[in-house]
Amino acid sequence: MNTVRNYQKELDKIIEELGAAAGCAPTLFLHSCCAPCSSYVLEYLRQYFRITVFYYNPNITEDEEYRKRVAEQKRLIAAYNEMAAGQEVSPERARSGHHIEIVEGDYEPQQFYEIAKGLEQCPEGGERCFACYELRLRETAKRAQEGDFDYFTTTLSISPLKNAAKLNEIGERLAQEYDIPWLPSDFKKKDGYKRSIELSKEYDLYRQDYCGCVYSRREREI
Repeated sequence: MNTVRNYQKELDKIIEELGAAAGCAPTLFLHSCCAPCSSYVLEYLRQYFRITVFYYNPNITEDEEYRKRVAEQKRLIAAYNEMAAGQEVSPERARSGHHIEIVEGDYEPQQFYEIAKGLEQCPEGGERCFACYELRLRETAKRAQEGDFDYFTTTLSISPLKNAAKLNEIGERLAQEYDIPWLPSDFKKKDGYKRSIELSKEYDLYRQDYCGCVYSRREREI
C-alpha cells in the first residue's frame, strides 16, 4: 500500500533539527512564482533560513505581465527587509527573520514554448504544467548548486491548484542530479494559502488570476 507523504511534517522535522543544531542559519535558494505566493513562505521560512529568492518564470508569456509581477516581488522583499531592519515599523507589525536577497533569472519565454510543444491542449494541472515545473526547478537547482546553497525549493506548492506531490517528486529527482538538498514543502498546509491572501491584502499586492502562460489565460477566458 502506498503511503501518502506529509511534506509539511517532513519540513517541520528538518526545521526542528536545524533548531537543535543551533548553528548559523542555512542558506535556501527559493524559486518564487509571484509575490502573493511567496508572501507567507518568506514570512515563515526567513525565521530559519537565509533566503535568496530566485525569480525565474518563463511561463509568463507577456512581457508587461512579467514586468508587473517581478516588480511586485521586489517590492514585497524590500518591505520585509525594512521590517527586519526595524525601520519605520511599529513593534506589533515587526516580524523576525533574516534579510532576504533576490536574483532575477533571465526572462526567456521561448524556453517555455519549447517544453510545451505537443502539450498545448493539455488541461491546466496536467502534463504541460508538470513540464513547466521541471523547467523552473531545474534552473533553480542548477543555480543553487553553482551558488553553493544548503537547500533549494519553490513557493509553488502553496497554491491549491498546484500538485505538491509532483513538485516534490521533481525536486527530489533534481536534488540527486545536482547534488544539492531539496527542502520538501506543501506550503498550503497550516493555513499557508489563507495567510498568503491576508498578506496580499496587507501589502496591496497585485494578485493575478492565472498562472501566466497563454494556455492558462485561455482557460480563464473560456
